[in-house]
Amino acid sequence: MTNDANPQAADDNEQTAAAGAESRDSVEREPAGAEPEEFDPATFDPESVPVEDAELAAEVLDFWGATRQHAGMAKASIVVGHTVSETVPPPAWSFGDEPELAETLLAAVLAGDKTATSSALWDYDDEGAPLPVVGELSILLDGERHPRALIRTTSVVTTTFDEVDDDFAAAEGEDDRTLESWRAGHEAYFRRTLGEGREFSADMPIVCERFELLYPKR
Repeated sequence: MTNDANPQAADDNEQTAAAGAESRDSVEREPAGAEPEEFDPATFDPESVPVEDAELAAEVLDFWGATRQHAGMAKASIVVGHTVSETVPPPAWSFGDEPELAETLLAAVLAGDKTATSSALWDYDDEGAPLPVVGELSILLDGERHPRALIRTTSVVTTTFDEVDDDFAAAEGEDDRTLESWRAGHEAYFRRTLGEGREFSADMPIVCERFELLYPKR
């Protein structure tokens, strides 16, 4: 996933804010094809926004306009005007494969309990999507696809399922935050959501991502 912005005319910005509910987690991250594609400003075509997403597009754009200062963009804009990267919102997505899970995990982020997320590397391979990168911004949606938070990726490490450690499991902020519960929950998720031809194994590659909450401030 990328935070690169493509140049768009100012009157295209509302459409550019359209967002899907692609997840960024393993127990939280959605399988390919489960939900509408994640909004990515690097490849987004404003003319392709479905009519039913117009309201969401406007809401995401308004959210980005109100929160981009927390990513350190507002001060320069006052002096030189908004750049393309400032006016075009970053990818917007929700955790999980169902609204209830999206709400639960978003609440954990807002409470400060969840500062990490993980997913199968195979999902990126199968979708042809780039891995998250340090410094990348994301807008988190709730279970009803409303923007609620702005985060920044601080670390991305690829490892194997059986090499995920206690510290990372605790940072994911789920269940009792132990490695045992992390393994049980994520194994169950992968077994039900991996793409065709993929099967869970203890040595399957996992993308472990850490992030910081920029907005709202706790």
